[in-house]
Amino acid sequence: MLIDDVKIKISAGHGGKGAVAFNKNLKSLGPTGGSGGKGGSIYGLGVSDLGALWQFRFKKEFFAEDGRDGRGQFLDGRDGRDLILKLPIGTVAHNLTNGAEINFEKIDELVLLAKGGIGGKGNFQFRSSRNTTPKQAQPGLPGDNFALRLELKFIADIGFVGFPNVGKSSLLNKLTSARSKVANYPFTTLEPHLGAYYELILADIPGLIEGSSSGKGLGIKFLRHIERTHLLFHFISSESPTPSKDYQTIRQELGAWNSALLKKPERLFLTKSDLATPKELNQKLSALKKIDPHVIAISMNDPESIKNVEKILNHIKAKPH
Repeated sequence: MLIDDVKIKISAGHGGKGAVAFNKNLKSLGPTGGSGGKGGSIYGLGVSDLGALWQFRFKKEFFAEDGRDGRGQFLDGRDGRDLILKLPIGTVAHNLTNGAEINFEKIDELVLLAKGGIGGKGNFQFRSSRNTTPKQAQPGLPGDNFALRLELKFIADIGFVGFPNVGKSSLLNKLTSARSKVANYPFTTLEPHLGAYYELILADIPGLIEGSSSGKGLGIKFLRHIERTHLLFHFISSESPTPSKDYQTIRQELGAWNSALLKKPERLFLTKSDLATPKELNQKLSALKKIDPHVIAISMNDPESIKNVEKILNHIKAKPH
């Protein structure tokens, strides 16, 4: 199961307190209290593992180490160890405490999430010509603590959209090494799947239905994954008696979720062409050509039609993003 939306709490370490101490050696009087170490900070690290949010399914609170207290004889406390949380690229960290947002878009990108507290000064730092025996020291400052919502939005080049059972998973499996579950019933795909066609990342988004944007079916959980794709491949089954209506329904759901999705470039495909008679296929293609004159019919049982899809992908691949 893919974890793509989770809330956690993070607490950076507190700074250690400064010490009040004096030299115990004969004829070597004076303050010797060391300062406290700073608290450990919490960082997010971008990684390629899309399942990395699984670590937050049961554990919800994360703490960096506190700084150690200062001691006598000028011994400063050790700094607390930093904590690094691995987050999949495409994650948006919503800070529910201060409203900030951080996007993780690059592998190995290290971003500060919560800063550790500063250690307090020991009495050695307060010495002066007027005060040769200072007895004051500072407590360490607390580290940042925040509530975060971690939301994964896939960063993919092409998103596959359409009703359930229109052949999205089958095509992804055909074009890439992905192994999406395929069967002839709705909602076979219960979570998004990614595959790589050379350097292009393809995302199979679970089937949408009418009302997905308002919470029906599976769609609302996965509509966010379409937002960061560069291009949409829209699939309509030749089994549908009303392919143009199917197209408009999906477009309506995309727009209801985020109107920016309607501005993304799109290619239209009529799938399962082998299940329609030549006459039915031509009628449905003619209807869809009014929407997209470049629509093509494809079938998993027709290698030539799959080559046509590969030609489109090769053309996209050759273009700089």
